[in-house]
Amino acid sequence: MAGFSVQRYAPERSTWGRLTARDSVVRRLDWPLLGSAIALSFIGSLLVYSATRGRDSLTHGDPYYFLFRHALNTGIGFALMVGTIWLGHRTLRGAVPILYGVSVILVMAVLTPLGTTVNGAHAWILLPGGFSLQPSEFTKITIILGMAMLLATRVDAGDQPYPDHRTVAKALGLAALPMVIVMGMPDLGSVMVMVVIVLGVLLASGASNRWVFGILGAGVAGAVAIWQLGLLDDYQIARFAAFANPALDPAGVGYNTNQARIAIGSGGLSGTGLFQGTQTTGQFVPEQQTDFVFTVAGEELGFLGAGLILVLLGVVLWRACRIARETTELYGTIVAAGIIAWFAFQAFENIGMTLGIMPVAGLPLPFVSYGGSSMFAVWVAIGLLQSIRVQRPITA
Repeated sequence: MAGFSVQRYAPERSTWGRLTARDSVVRRLDWPLLGSAIALSFIGSLLVYSATRGRDSLTHGDPYYFLFRHALNTGIGFALMVGTIWLGHRTLRGAVPILYGVSVILVMAVLTPLGTTVNGAHAWILLPGGFSLQPSEFTKITIILGMAMLLATRVDAGDQPYPDHRTVAKALGLAALPMVIVMGMPDLGSVMVMVVIVLGVLLASGASNRWVFGILGAGVAGAVAIWQLGLLDDYQIARFAAFANPALDPAGVGYNTNQARIAIGSGGLSGTGLFQGTQTTGQFVPEQQTDFVFTVAGEELGFLGAGLILVLLGVVLWRACRIARETTELYGTIVAAGIIAWFAFQAFENIGMTLGIMPVAGLPLPFVSYGGSSMFAVWVAIGLLQSIRVQRPITA
């Protein structure tokens, strides 16, 4: 595959319990990757607090309500990362059928009375204590792991140089089932991310490019069919219409995007100052702690602060690419490539919709936006990347 230099699987010599003191897990971690993810979560905490501290209707009178919950979500996510590293991506490979089955059951449960609607998407399960779960976030991980397991098994065993057509078809079928269910919620943003993940996984696996072009063609045909058959909800159609023509309804469907651009533009080079943004304190931008959190950075931290977020996201992607290139097994390369595609597209879509260059799709900014399910999922992904790096065979 172009872009990745993949050596075939070598026997595992390094695991959590068998590393020497000189070559411990801590020493083998990718610290720039971990440090960038932590920095993004810390910045996100400040932005979430700034966006919510004055919104009594959301915070129930407690200005620290979202800050505490965001910090708690980050802490739980960090613990999940540690657990993922401890188990190892190869151990999780054996548990993929169970994880995949659970994720499918959870997304199906959303369509039962257990599910609830948030911002037009019937994509959540309410939990005791006021918490909620968005199963589609975890489905992204199981799609990556499941496709990687199918596509890499015979290649890593040395039976064939690349996945054959039958194997690719099975992998696509595995991804298609949860995607169809999520599309029925409807959660178009998550489906878009999953499609990009599938493309990234196929490119990394070395599968024939005919599959990639076939998926792209099927995607275009499917989008046209969905539009012509009227399968989209009214709010989704309105979002695309507002993207195509921002002046269509500036006080209605175009309100979010217009206010987001005003907030970012008012920040200038260095911003108005943390907690000092007039658009943020005036509560002009809806969903500012989640989907539109980047507008807080643009207004209060300015171009420099928003640019820092982009740099940190770039470091995460750079280190993930390096891990994908250096692993000695196709399975690890595919998992890393799926995560890269996920993070890159979701960050581009989130920031792009605040700038008006992408349609509003309801996707959080990785590590920064408020949201438990998304935070847990991205930290598990960091754990997978770290595990791939830690469990590389030790060279002499």
